[in-house]
Amino acid sequence: MAAISGLIRVMEKAARKAGGRLRRDFGEVEHLQVSRKGPSDFVSKADRAAERTIWDELRAARPDWGFLFEEGGTIEGDPTKPRFIVDPLDGTTNFLHGIPHFAISIAVQEPRLDGNKSINGGWGEVTAGLIYQPVTDESFWAEKSRGAWLHDARLRVSSRRHLDESLIATGMPFQGHGNVAEWSRIYQALAPQVAGIRRFGSAALDLAWVAAGRYEGFWEADLKPWDTAAGCLLVREAGGFVSDWKGRSLPYCDSQILAGNDVLHSRLHKILATAIKD
Repeated sequence: MAAISGLIRVMEKAARKAGGRLRRDFGEVEHLQVSRKGPSDFVSKADRAAERTIWDELRAARPDWGFLFEEGGTIEGDPTKPRFIVDPLDGTTNFLHGIPHFAISIAVQEPRLDGNKSINGGWGEVTAGLIYQPVTDESFWAEKSRGAWLHDARLRVSSRRHLDESLIATGMPFQGHGNVAEWSRIYQALAPQVAGIRRFGSAALDLAWVAAGRYEGFWEADLKPWDTAAGCLLVREAGGFVSDWKGRSLPYCDSQILAGNDVLHSRLHKILATAIKD
């Protein structure tokens, strides 16, 4: 059992406080589904309220750190200090439709030691991450070189070594987002070789589940830093690999991401790269 650091405790406190409110708001969605106005405005308010709660908690604990929020954008802090990358509600569409699969994601990213702002805006590696699922009360967390954990249980990626035994997660293009033809080529190349492909609608939880060994792999395109920063660290600290579709291992992969266990990542990458090339 790992000793939970003060930083992870701060992040978890913020996530749990925002998660409690999200659970209460989620209980109202079913009633709003039948209203004329619908739940969209309500969910938008729930998202912003969760973000504000997380901001208040993290700001109080680390007043000189910066932030990158999904809704609130970039908030500058001391340039020599880390920043938080926050998604207060990953899986908004699930939330909107009353589907209990959504999460809060919080990551910590360090400034580049060389101060070179021309590379990734001057930001370097992600050193801490937490993904909290309010409905199931699951708290996935990781710190660099300290492993990945679910509460106080150590996480390891799946030990499966064969594609025909493997379950792979993905995110699909929708409403003009993403390349349908490209996604279809990857799907057509991969689906005949694996045990199943799942699309559950939360990239943060997809990555947490790869780290927990529930999935053997995950691919998606057109994501944002707040979708993947915490999850990338979780997978790596659980013994897996994360790259973009060119095979590059970045602090976090968002525009293109492929995650997998320590054996299957390379095989998945070969299939994906061939499908894109073809």
